[in-house]
Amino acid sequence: MAQYRTSVKIGNWNEELRLEEDTKREHLEKKERGELAAQKVDFLKQHMLSPVDLTVTTDGRLHFGDVVMLVNMGGEERDCSALSINADVNSFNKIPTPGIISPCGVVAGRGIQACPRTAFIITSVDGSLEGSTLHFDQSFALKTTSGFARGLYLTSDLQSFQKCAKKSRLQEVNLEDGSSFLSWWKIVHFDPQERLEYEGQPVPANMSVLIIHCKTNQALAVLGGHVIWNTYGKEYEMTAHTFLDSHKAEQDNNRWTLCNSDPAGKGLVLLTHTQLGAP
Repeated sequence: MAQYRTSVKIGNWNEELRLEEDTKREHLEKKERGELAAQKVDFLKQHMLSPVDLTVTTDGRLHFGDVVMLVNMGGEERDCSALSINADVNSFNKIPTPGIISPCGVVAGRGIQACPRTAFIITSVDGSLEGSTLHFDQSFALKTTSGFARGLYLTSDLQSFQKCAKKSRLQEVNLEDGSSFLSWWKIVHFDPQERLEYEGQPVPANMSVLIIHCKTNQALAVLGGHVIWNTYGKEYEMTAHTFLDSHKAEQDNNRWTLCNSDPAGKGLVLLTHTQLGAP
């Protein structure tokens, strides 16, 4: 009668061995092509988080062509955050050159550092020359910087069942190829009582302002109550929606600072509402 010992192979041992060898070979091939999940994340962060030089202000004003960051100073339910590209490993391709796939979402990220993910170019839509001063209530576009995330424009659309922010269901904000009227924005003064006085005046750099979508007249907003977990950690949902308090003034969800570099080389310039004399 046959005797089985520990050295005797039973079952589909040959198939299991071949399957294990195939799995190892497939893993090595993906590693050589840089297609492993960890490699994709490293590749994404390497390009999206590399340093970017913001424009240095010399006259204290914003200009067309300036590279800036859009920073919200935070509030009771959220930290200070910056408008950021919400790109994950499924939002980019390497062929023919590495780049973000359009459309791509945006969030308010807590990483306040100048990089391709957070830097945007103030772009003319009315024929204004690059280097000319941006004025209150003048239309402009925000374009991603050159490099990995290039040529995408911050865009918003009318609220609809198909196109709205995933969590709040408010008006969607994302990045699209090419400039259109849906990518036009304007800056207004944060204080409603002084808004008419500042209309047509040059926009100071590093000052708290409202960024209004030209087509829908809704203000760019960060939602601290709607948290998004992604490759970069805990961040906040972005939308185009005006939040008013009991005095019919926009809340801090809608207040943004277009930041550039300090001429003294000390990094970002961030002015608080108190420093600006805000209520």
